[in-house]
Amino acid sequence: LLMLKLSPPEIKAIPGAHDLAVSELQKMGPMNLQEKVLAFVFVMCLILWATGSWTKLGATPVAMLAVAIMLICKVLDWKDILSEKGAWDAMFWMGGLVALATALAKSGFIAWLAKMIGGAIAAANLGWITSFVVISLIYIYSHYCFASVTARISAMYAAFVAVAAACGVPALLVAITFGCFANLPISLTHYGNGCGPVYFGAGYVSQGEWWRNGFIITTVNVAIWLTVGMAWWKIIGLY
Repeated sequence: LLMLKLSPPEIKAIPGAHDLAVSELQKMGPMNLQEKVLAFVFVMCLILWATGSWTKLGATPVAMLAVAIMLICKVLDWKDILSEKGAWDAMFWMGGLVALATALAKSGFIAWLAKMIGGAIAAANLGWITSFVVISLIYIYSHYCFASVTARISAMYAAFVAVAAACGVPALLVAITFGCFANLPISLTHYGNGCGPVYFGAGYVSQGEWWRNGFIITTVNVAIWLTVGMAWWKIIGLY
C-alpha cells in the first residue's frame, strides 16, 4: 500500500490481456531452433546450479557455458551482449563493491569500527534497550556501504553481536534479531543485493526514486520491528 502511494503504476488495468496474449502467441507460431536452444540452456543452468554441491561447478562457469552455447547456436551475437546494459551494471556494482567490502573486512577496518562504536555506546551508559536500538540502526543503515547481504553479515554480524552483548543486550535477542535485521535494508540502494542492479538496469526507476523509496520502506520496516517486534519478543521471552 505504501509503495502504491510512493510510486503508483502508470498502467493499472489491461483489458483483454488474456486474449491479447493468445493472439500474439498464435502470430509467433511454433518455437524455432534458437528458441528451443534457449529453453534447453535455461533448464541446463537450473539443473547445474541446483546440483553444484555434487558437480563442484560454480555459478560462474555454468553461466559462461550458457553464454558460449547461445553464441555458438546464434541465439545471441556479440552485439546483443554488448547492448545488455543491465548486465554490465550488475557486474560493475556487484564486482567492485563486493570486492571493496571484502577488502575492508580483511583489513580489520570493520572490527576496528565495531570496537570504536561499542566503546562509545558503552561509555554513554544508555541502558541496554537504548544501546540495542542505536547499534541496530547503525547495523541496518550501514548497508549503504555494501553491495551484498552476505558481505555485510560476514563483515559485521559477529562484531556487532559482541558489541551489543557487551552493552548488556540479552544474547539470544541480539543473535536472532541481527540475523533478521540483515534483510531489512536490502532495498536501500540499487546495488544493495544481487537482483538490485538487474532491476535498476532495466531503466524503469531512476536512482533518486529508488533511494528515496528504499529509505522510506526500510525505515517503516525498522519502526515496525523495533516497536511491534520488541513487544512480541518480550511476550515470547527473548528478554
